[in-house]
Amino acid sequence: MQEALRFRVPEAELIDRPDYVKQARRLWQGSEVGARGLALTIRGLRKSFGDHEVLRGIDVCIPAGQFVAIVGKSGCGKSTLLRLIAGLESIDSGSVSFGSEARPEDARVMFQEPRLLPWARVLANVEVGLGRGRKSADARARAERALTEVGLAEKRGQWPAVLSGGQKQRVALARALVSHPRLLAFDEPLGALDALTRITMQRLLERVWRDQGFTAILVTHDVSEAIALADRVLLLEDGRIARDIHIDIKRPRKRGSADLAALEGSILGELLRGGDERST
Repeated sequence: MQEALRFRVPEAELIDRPDYVKQARRLWQGSEVGARGLALTIRGLRKSFGDHEVLRGIDVCIPAGQFVAIVGKSGCGKSTLLRLIAGLESIDSGSVSFGSEARPEDARVMFQEPRLLPWARVLANVEVGLGRGRKSADARARAERALTEVGLAEKRGQWPAVLSGGQKQRVALARALVSHPRLLAFDEPLGALDALTRITMQRLLERVWRDQGFTAILVTHDVSEAIALADRVLLLEDGRIARDIHIDIKRPRKRGSADLAALEGSILGELLRGGDERST
């Protein structure tokens, strides 16, 4: 992989540089608010759109600080579950509960589209993530720390239009991180990136999660991405959790290793079997 990354690919950006990492860690460790994972409990969760029942009774507990990936075929309810967790959809029945000290601003979502404001420069786009805190005296400093965390400090004054796809997603990540979320939900945030930029972004997501300790919930169609990043993989099928897989492979995980390949094959096999059974 190191040999391959020597070639220049337009969207590929290596950002796991020691200077960025060390500088960002010093800044975040010195900030006033420490990131703390948020525990999550889901009981009997159901959601329908008209006559179509998307979620049919989801029960799961996610400990504080865990990285959970949700996989499954299109239409199985992955994104709906994520939106219910984030409070972006109303619940038909059941419950989604956090710790007693949880606040609405403790949970943030990063989407597949960066959704940057084209009329605002990069730093201002990151400040948007502070919400009402945008008017605070330290808003600019907090936004700059978040940009440093994702390796884009030098782009603070740029317009979104001049950024590459990978850079735009890093700005979106900084915007999500700037408020020090205790739970960060990712809805296919890397799906539109090229292969090399996607791997680089995966490494960045894992690093900021380990550094800051928030609870991470990732929706993805990419099984290899799920097992490379997550402590646990939830396989959704027909609106229910078909498998709850705990991944005990040590980090950092080596892509292409026999352990990861076997686990990926097992999950893909189950997804394919589910489709075959429904077609017969």
